Amino acid sequence: MPDHFGKYHNMNVIEYLDFFARAYGLRGAKRRDSLENVMVFTELRKLAEKPIYTLSKGQSQRLALGRCLIHDPQVLILDEPAAGLDPRARIELRELIRLMATQMSKTILISSHILTELGEICDSAAIIEAGKVLAFGTVEELAKRQRHEEGQTGQKTLCVKLLAGDNPKLGPAALERWLFEQPYVSAVQVAGVDIAFEFDGDPDAQHQLLRGLIQAGFPAIEFQGKTETLEDAFMSITKGVMQ
Repeated sequence: MPDHFGKYHNMNVIEYLDFFARAYGLRGAKRRDSLENVMVFTELRKLAEKPIYTLSKGQSQRLALGRCLIHDPQVLILDEPAAGLDPRARIELRELIRLMATQMSKTILISSHILTELGEICDSAAIIEAGKVLAFGTVEELAKRQRHEEGQTGQKTLCVKLLAGDNPKLGPAALERWLFEQPYVSAVQVAGVDIAFEFDGDPDAQHQLLRGLIQAGFPAIEFQGKTETLEDAFMSITKGVMQ
């Protein structure tokens, strides 16, 4: 499924899909069943008679996907499938991809620059720069490699959010000073009522830190670790090399 595909202005949706079904050698009842299954799955049944040049971007992406599914392939290669889609169409396409992988047991390879979406739907990822594969694995494995290469094998980022108040003794600046006095804490950064810092202690040390923070009276309303994303791994592993 390319990011842009040819449309024939003298065809409607069902004629377009039928053309490709015939091109793949489907005949008779098998062709009719395949057309029906694809239109139901991609929710194009209600648009069957609509001229394809009048389709929206999201509807066109569904049609392109239906064209690729018409002969029931086991492997799908999708190039920038969500490019140019509005938020609703992007979410709907993402759900279709999940269904193909889980219910239809298809192997799906996606090439995309929208890393946040890839991190949500992909089992594994490959990071490519200047034609070379720099890393491959699950998002978690790529994040671990990132921390290892940065010399942060046991280090993680923690974030605290404070309740906004008028008491400077319990505000962000005071918490920043308090954190610098604690073991295992480094690189404290303050942004409004949000404070992020690096922590290389074990879970028990993290528990002790949280208990001390509460006992000191800081009005914390959130305390959590930062989840490493595919974007984080990409920015760490790539070097911005231009081809």
